[in-house]
Order: sequence, then C-alpha cells, then structure tokens
Amino acid sequence: MTLDFSTPAHYLLALLPEIVLSVWATVVLLAGVWRGGGATSAPRAGSGNLAVLAMVGVLAAAFANGWLYGLTPGQGSTMIAVDRFHLFANWIFLLAAMLALAISPAYVRRQRLQEGEFHALVLFATVGMMLMGGTRDLIVIFLALEVMSISAYVLSGFNRRDPKSAESGLKYFLLGAFSTGFLLYGIALVYGATGSTNLGLIALAIGSDAAVAGLLHVGIALLAIGFAFKVSAIPFHMWTPDVYEGAPSPVTAFMSASVKAAAFVAFARVFLVGFGGIPESWYAIGWWLAALTMVIANVIALAQTNVKRLLAYSSIAHAGYLLVAIVALNQNATAGLLFYLLVYTAMNIGAFAVILCVSGHGEERLGIHRYAGLGARHPALAVCLTIFLLSLAGFPGTGGFMGKIFILQGAAEAGLWTLSVIFVLTTVVSYYYYLRIAWYMWMREAAESDEPDPVTVPLTMRFAMGAAVAVVIGLGVFPGGGVGFARAGAEGLLTAGALLLGAAP
Repeated sequence: MTLDFSTPAHYLLALLPEIVLSVWATVVLLAGVWRGGGATSAPRAGSGNLAVLAMVGVLAAAFANGWLYGLTPGQGSTMIAVDRFHLFANWIFLLAAMLALAISPAYVRRQRLQEGEFHALVLFATVGMMLMGGTRDLIVIFLALEVMSISAYVLSGFNRRDPKSAESGLKYFLLGAFSTGFLLYGIALVYGATGSTNLGLIALAIGSDAAVAGLLHVGIALLAIGFAFKVSAIPFHMWTPDVYEGAPSPVTAFMSASVKAAAFVAFARVFLVGFGGIPESWYAIGWWLAALTMVIANVIALAQTNVKRLLAYSSIAHAGYLLVAIVALNQNATAGLLFYLLVYTAMNIGAFAVILCVSGHGEERLGIHRYAGLGARHPALAVCLTIFLLSLAGFPGTGGFMGKIFILQGAAEAGLWTLSVIFVLTTVVSYYYYLRIAWYMWMREAAESDEPDPVTVPLTMRFAMGAAVAVVIGLGVFPGGGVGFARAGAEGLLTAGALLLGAAP
C-alpha cells in the first residue's frame, strides 16, 4: 500500500502507532478510575493488572509500527515522516515503555500510588516521544516535546509522600520550562531567518542562500542549547543528578533511557536534515558539548557513592558519546546512534530494575556498600547487574561495546580523531566506577551493620531483566540484524533532506 497524504485518512495510518497508544492510555486511565482505590487505600493482590493492561497497549502499538514497514511513503508529507528512522526510533521508545511498565507494579503497589494515572502517564509520555521522532516540523516537535515533558514532570513528583520526589518534580519542571524557552526562541529565530518551520523548507532556504545568516546562526545556537538540556549535556546537566536521585526508581529508569533517546532522535533529525547543509555553523558547538560531557561526567562519577547518582552521571557521560555520532554527520555514525540508543535503553533500565529490587521499600539502600555480598545472597540479580554494568562500560561481547564501536567508526570516517581519542580514554575511566559496583557484589562481604533485608523479584520484574539481558547479549554477540535495521533508519533520515515539499528524491 502506498501512502498518499492528499487523503486525510492516510495521515491516520501514518500515525497509527501513536493513535493506538493514545487510545490505550485513555483506556488504562479510565480503568484505574473504574477500579477505584486511591493513594490511601491498601495495596491489593491484583494491583498489577493495570500494568499488564498497559503492556498489552504497548504490544498493540508495536504491531502497528511493524505493519507500517509494509507501507510506501508515496507522495510524502511535509509534517509526518514515515521513514525507517522514525520506525526504528519507535522500537526504542516502545521497548523503554514495556520495560518501565514491567518493573513498576511492585513499587506502585507498596508505595500506594494511583496505578491508572501512573501507567497512563508512561504511555502518554511514550506517545510524545514517538511524535518527536516522526515529524518534519519544528512546531510539531515542540508540541510532542511538551506532551512527553509534562508527563515526565508529573511522574518525577508522583510519589507525593516522599519529599525527594516532590523536589525532583519541581526541579525538573522549572529547569525543563527554562530549557523549553531556549528551544522556542530558537524556533522563532529560525522561522524568521528561513520563513518556515518545516525542516525540508529550512534546508531548501539554506541551500539556496535565501536564509538570513545572522538570525539563523543564533537560532541554531539556541536550539542546540534547548536540546542540550534535554539530553543532559554538560554544562546543561544541572537538573539530572537531583531529579534522577529523587524520582521514583521506575520513573528514573524510564526517563534516563527514553527521554534521552527521544531528545537525541529529534536532535538528529533537526540538525542532520534541517541544518545538514551548513555543518560549519554548529560543528564547534557539538564538538565541545561532546568533549566536555564525556570528560566532566566521567570524572564526577568517580566520586559518587550513591548508585542512583552514579548512574545519573553515567547517563550524562553516555550523552557525550552519542553527541559524537551527531557531530560526525554521516550514515555510519547515525546508524551507530540508533543502535546505541536501543542497547542503552535495555542496559540502563535493566540496571535500574536491579537497583529497585535491592533498594528496599523506601529506597533507602542506595549506597554502593549496600551491594556488598549481593553475589552470595542473590546470585541471579548480581549476574544481571554485572552484565548491565559491563555493557555500560563497553566490554566486548555486550551490546554496549558494539554500539561504541559503530559510533567510533562513524567518527573515524568523519576524521574526528581528537574526539575519538577522548571517547576511548573516558570509556576506560568509566571502567573504574562500573567495576567498583561489581567488585562490591562479588568480592566483599556485607558488614554486620548492613542487615540483608529480604529481596523479592516479582514476575514482571524478572521478565524485564530477562528481556534486557537478552537484548544486551544478543546485540553484543549477533549485532548484524540490529545494525541492518539501524543502517536503514540512518539512510531514511539522511535522504529525508531531499524530500522537499513532499517530492521524492
């Protein structure tokens, strides 16, 4: 079937995964109201049913996303991108939503949170992410960003009995609104310079020298700052450690992977398609953001003793690695970006799933010393966490290693030798703080004062950790399939710059 966007119904087909997930999120929300039971009611045995219902919605959206692979974009649309880049990005967001929903029921139940609202917000945030990856217009990107961000703000402060969660939500909201201001000003200036907010028309105006250079360069800088806030690049990372530490662990896991992935997907589409014709205007910004982020985040992470804060700075460091792929501006690097985002989603949410199991009812056991002896008490959990840590560090045989190799290949192709050296050296530095946790688990015994409270691993949590391990090991040992899809996605993005006014290249 060929999509013809002169027919309104075909817009609905192009956005079918987003529509399915939006409708399902509303169903989950209404189901939560119908079941009753608020924040003060006692937890019930069947309180994970809404999470399962939400996971069914994610599967339905995944089926719709797979169905879109059989469609031909046809005439094309100036607003909606039905390309392989969009579809691959959707797999990342749906995987993140599925894993986040799988690890959340036990936490939601024991903290007596509103289940329907919690799971519906996860789905609505995912809808915003999918829209961010599937549009060719800056205004729609902004609207999608707000759908995602507002849901994330609420989720960060969702545990209203916990002062840290409330503080986390407030900080995230204030700094998120601040960064959105930069993004909007950048959009306004780009519109003033080119006369359009459509990425194809912006590229056309730049290519024909019809853009006002001064306004355009300032607009690009402001857009870069706005996206740098969203991806937690240094020096725009200030909100990340506090928000990640204070937010509920399932929310931290979801945000650290999917919100970052959505921001990078939009970042790549805007800068590689809209501004790909003038890389000299933003190359230096991207280069320094990547270098500073890799160096400073890894150095600060060395001193962390709180596991959630350590993974927060780890997340910032990985943003630096991913920025290298954008600066490289070639198909190999873009494919590496997509592949790495997929692996990062699995390994990061998997690591937070183990932390959620170990941290206790009130998430009070977050110090690294609390992991002493975990390998003896709970070997399965320790093995899973070790795999995730090795992948985050980039050890051979894991998906994290292959993702870094692909990004480095793209950087080498672009001649980014200094940035590549920084990439490799900071990766070596990161081995210390990742392996330190593994050393505590396997080489140290728990102190007598650290009572080993019972650790329970619900069925959905086991599913999430097993799926994450399968992705990390599978893509590490057999990366060919994932790389093939990622290359198709990168090709779809980089050829999108030729899709002007809906005309095929």
